[in-house]
Amino acid sequence: MFERLPVLLRSAIYALRGGFLIRPLVIAVILGAIGAAFSSLEESTPKISAWIPNILFPSHDDPAVAQVILSSIATSIMTVVSIVFAILLMTLTLASTQFSPRILISFVRDRTTQWTLGVFLGTFSYCMAALPAARALPHPFVPVATVTGAMVLALVCVGWLIFFINHISQSISVNHIVDRIARETELVIGQFMPYPRGQFPLADRSESSPAKDGAPIINRQSGYIRYVDIKRLIALAKAYHVSVHLERRVGQFVPAGVPLARVSKGERVPVDHALHFIAAFDIGPTRTMQQDVEFGIIQIVDIALRAMSPAVNDPSTAISCVDQLSRIVILWVSRIPPPSHYYAPPHVLRLVVPWMSFDNLLDTAFEQIRHYAIADVAVSLRLMRAFSDIASATQHADLRTRLVERARRLAVGCAEYLPKDELVRIQHRLAALETNVAAEG
Repeated sequence: MFERLPVLLRSAIYALRGGFLIRPLVIAVILGAIGAAFSSLEESTPKISAWIPNILFPSHDDPAVAQVILSSIATSIMTVVSIVFAILLMTLTLASTQFSPRILISFVRDRTTQWTLGVFLGTFSYCMAALPAARALPHPFVPVATVTGAMVLALVCVGWLIFFINHISQSISVNHIVDRIARETELVIGQFMPYPRGQFPLADRSESSPAKDGAPIINRQSGYIRYVDIKRLIALAKAYHVSVHLERRVGQFVPAGVPLARVSKGERVPVDHALHFIAAFDIGPTRTMQQDVEFGIIQIVDIALRAMSPAVNDPSTAISCVDQLSRIVILWVSRIPPPSHYYAPPHVLRLVVPWMSFDNLLDTAFEQIRHYAIADVAVSLRLMRAFSDIASATQHADLRTRLVERARRLAVGCAEYLPKDELVRIQHRLAALETNVAAEG
């Protein structure tokens, strides 16, 4: 259990950081503690009340007024919190049904929404923590400065509510949703591919073939691989003097009872020690964006496919998705692929990790859209432009050749469904792409 602690802790931090629990709870606790501490400090130092002008708080001697103000603010804030939750549920339902259930993770991770809940709940906690200080017995005391702080927080909540409504109205826009998913995907690419790609092509060993030899490490829990602790696997392989070859890459589903990895010279790893290697994997029922670039792409593709369905018939949304997908792929081709072979010490292979290859990236990003876009000239034209943009962003002939092949496949499919006058536009863009690639090659 203790061996899995680093992976479990990382997974918990990732999940809680993106939910409606940790940040709102922390803000509420902090503001509540401030309310209690401020009222206690004001009681021990009465001079603080004299700093508040009478125009802001005329009655400095009647605790009933302070009690009414604090209780009224607390009651009103809880009413607003219920409204905010209703707006959130409506937004999540709308996004799930209209776009894709998989994009809900981006709404839950929205920091503006988390801060909104935190500020409102914190104002309520502040008022409730300060309310006992306003009393008539055994001696009257009015926490003037504390009540003034509650009034300021109430005004902040009013302005924040207006800001939140404006934010929600923008966040349900499909362009905003797709852009946010693309930015999160770019962050993941930046973490694992931080170095720009040079002029000389590198061998793409991302999709390594599964190891046929070696003792299997059997998976104990069905689910998706969400995170792999590479450093820990290298350390374990070095400690046992073996090499580890992962059977599945991050984002893929692994049923229980299926080999998760294979270890060379398996006799060096006792059966009961296989748990040490399994502890380096975070496996769960849903995919996350910790190391999974493909998951971000799939979310955008889901929105595009639903937009192109006959029930929706919204090619403009599909075009926006293609634009954002090209943005992600351009960033990918501009970076050095993550290493799939890890050595410790040098020239001693310890770990082989399969990552998503460029072909797999193109398949995930464009193949399904291409299949359904062959009867839609607008989306097909934008796909052609996306291939041209990606080709112009890379200097490697092999990558540009693969893009030309996919563009030709798109043109062949469109020839069966589009009339000749629309097909000519597709062919013109294909010819321009072929000419540019040939000139740069």
